[in-house]
Amino acid sequence: MNLHSIPDSPFKIQLSFYQLAERLEKQAAGPAGEAASRAKALLEELAQNPALVEGITSADQIEKNEGLIRRLLVDYFPEALTMNEIKAINLPYADLIFNHTERFKNILRAAGPGFSFAIRDFDEHQAYVLSCCIILNEFYGTSLDFGRPFFYDIPTADGVIKHYRILYNADFLDIIPTDTAPTLSQEEIDLLLNNYDDLALWKSKFPKESWILKGFAIMTLYDATVENAVSIFKEKLLGLNTEGFEDKIQSIFRSIYRIPDIQVGFTLYNPEDDHFTADPFGLQQMNSFLVQGHRHSEARELLCTSSYSCVVKNKQYFAVSNVDEFLAADPENRLAGFLYKKGIKSFILAPVVKNGQLLGVMEMVSVRTKELNSINANKLEVVMPFLTDTVERLLAEMQNEVQAVIQNNYTSIHESVYWKFRKEAERFIAHHHAGKEYKPHEIVFRDVYPLYGQIDIKGSSEVRNHSVQEDLLLQVKTLSRLLKQLGGFDTIQEQLKEYLIELSFPLKAGTEQYITAYVVSEVHPKLHPFMADPQVEAYFSDNDKAYGRFHLHRRKYEATIAAINDRMTGIIDKQQVAAQRAFPHYFERFKTDGVEHNLYIGASIAPKLKFDIQRLYTLRLWQLETLCKMEIAHHHLKPELPYGLDVTTLILVYNSTISIRFRMDEKRFDVDGSYNARFEIVKKRIDKAFIKDTTERITQSGKVTIVYSSALEEEEYLGYIKTLQSRAVLDEAIERFDIEDLQGVSGLRAIRVKLIH
Repeated sequence: MNLHSIPDSPFKIQLSFYQLAERLEKQAAGPAGEAASRAKALLEELAQNPALVEGITSADQIEKNEGLIRRLLVDYFPEALTMNEIKAINLPYADLIFNHTERFKNILRAAGPGFSFAIRDFDEHQAYVLSCCIILNEFYGTSLDFGRPFFYDIPTADGVIKHYRILYNADFLDIIPTDTAPTLSQEEIDLLLNNYDDLALWKSKFPKESWILKGFAIMTLYDATVENAVSIFKEKLLGLNTEGFEDKIQSIFRSIYRIPDIQVGFTLYNPEDDHFTADPFGLQQMNSFLVQGHRHSEARELLCTSSYSCVVKNKQYFAVSNVDEFLAADPENRLAGFLYKKGIKSFILAPVVKNGQLLGVMEMVSVRTKELNSINANKLEVVMPFLTDTVERLLAEMQNEVQAVIQNNYTSIHESVYWKFRKEAERFIAHHHAGKEYKPHEIVFRDVYPLYGQIDIKGSSEVRNHSVQEDLLLQVKTLSRLLKQLGGFDTIQEQLKEYLIELSFPLKAGTEQYITAYVVSEVHPKLHPFMADPQVEAYFSDNDKAYGRFHLHRRKYEATIAAINDRMTGIIDKQQVAAQRAFPHYFERFKTDGVEHNLYIGASIAPKLKFDIQRLYTLRLWQLETLCKMEIAHHHLKPELPYGLDVTTLILVYNSTISIRFRMDEKRFDVDGSYNARFEIVKKRIDKAFIKDTTERITQSGKVTIVYSSALEEEEYLGYIKTLQSRAVLDEAIERFDIEDLQGVSGLRAIRVKLIH
């Protein structure tokens, strides 16, 4: 081996024992005695092998002088400690390690012939810069703290990875500049300190082999397996959803316990229903031995009385060193039976506890008896705090995610106003932690401009009544024929005839309810004894709400309404994304027989942004264009619908600002104050209004109707209409008319424009 065939380095390596030779010369020149005689003898041997002092150039020279080197180093490698210390001579930056202690040799033999040394997470870049830093500290007076632990990961004969920390004694190494070593200025040093990643810069200031590293180093390994495994465990817990997570965790525990095939699992505990849950965070990272392949199970069913009391109630380790004996003592024990079938012979259940609350259970199992027991269960104390903190963090993240889902899907707290709720919640929490009472303030947004619009499904009530009527007619006729065939139901037959007559006229309110109630409570119980009859069985099949004939028209009606609403909400929700980017505003929509929405925009909703009236105009144009897109989309959807229902489109313009307040009892926003209530009154009454002095509704299919009250609003919206006409969205013809006086509201006008489909 050529000792200089090493990665790039600012050092030219000279392996030499010249410092030991100098010490021997001093001893030989000292008083006569055993030490002086020994020194003279070693010096005579060194004289015959000058390379050991002048500089070794090949590994052969080391092997040839192995005995002499051992005698030179006897004071540093005492024979009495050779089975205890893990020590050797190491040549920096070369994979040359020699003069091992016996314990070191045994470790290498167990690792196998294929093992090669490699410092963990240490590359050539780090090695080069580290060498330069050593020179800076030694020759330029810097005090660079580059020290960090170095580790070798060495396997045992049975495959368990052990972690050894590397300690260097560099007392026998000297650094010597060559003629090619540049002299650095303070500016150059400062430049290096700010450019660790610029390897080319470091190499320019410290060229390859521009310095000599002469001597040797004594390397001592310290078995830091447990401490290092804990450190790696902490690191891996931060990457729970990374690939191969479970294998890495099991490797860590195998190192700690020195058991090559130990298996590890985790199960979450839910105190609300006393259930164990596998894969609680959706990561599918850790196996669970407790729930045995199920998603969740009741804790009392899985654990025996003693293990439940120990783990769940007392929150202590539960260890079984012999599963066979454990099962023999309690043959009905479900957990013991399952583990026995899996070939598990010993196990430990370790409760994960935070602030007295059980969060989950760490499980370790072995296929051999007595390998896991109540004694080595205590080894888990070094890792449990980190696991506990991680589980607590994941539970908190999961709770935040749950809150986000609730926020997005089930509450009226829109993201544009969420900031104000969050601030109020933070004040509440701060007072609570300080032990002070705090009554949360009401959430109010003042001086906001309201926008209202709706897509209403025309004639939906009539179609629903017709679908109910068709279904009930079929059911009552079928039931009447069936009872006639069965015979003996004269009274019921008479009642059904009356229902048939009633169903031949337009449906009245409540008809569906009382006919259905009569059939279910009076007729069906009398048919149950005849369930063996195929016709009776067929009748009940036809009465199935999801698939039966007696609900066909109602299902078609509901499918029509759902399809229209889904298409409409899909469009407005998608368009909202761009609208919110233009300027944040509060938005809410409701599905009824159609889709209606409210928008509120103003400085109080986004106080950190500059609000001006142009923002309102932009949103009004957006609203008009979006509603046009929604009705056009319905026009294309209509041929695909079970019922070809039409829709009408309406916008209400309101030019005064109002205030909205979050109603705690209703968990939604509403207009605040009696003056602002006028807006709500108009909203509720306008869609069924007529053109003044006529019986014609203000809304029509295929047209968008804009309701307003002033000439300024009319002029503004005529501008928006002109814009959409230029985009071939609206027709050129524009209708203008007055609206009939409504209760408490008069003087309203409207513009109506046809859509170009």
